[in-house]
Amino acid sequence: MKTFFGSTFINKQELEKENTNYPIKIEYYKIINEEDLNHKKGTKYGIQVIKTEYKENNEANMEEDSIRYLSNDEKKVNEILEILKSHKVTPISLQDIILDFSREILLL
Repeated sequence: MKTFFGSTFINKQELEKENTNYPIKIEYYKIINEEDLNHKKGTKYGIQVIKTEYKENNEANMEEDSIRYLSNDEKKVNEILEILKSHKVTPISLQDIILDFSREILLL
């Protein structure tokens, strides 16, 4: 099961820098792995990011990526989702960003 966490649009100035003339929306979801709800270790949470490019003639291109098992700590997953959303992280960079988070945590 997944629950909607939030979304953002890339603003016009950012799009112009990339020579893009169509709106882009990024959605963030928290994944709740239901098969783990009754497991001793508790629920495992993940994240999903979906990017939609709204082009001419009602066309839409979508990209998505997810990390199914990220943490047992729902609060930590919510914090990560908030960071991803505030920095407008897209699916293409999701894996690298999460890898960077895990390196930071290991170095603390």
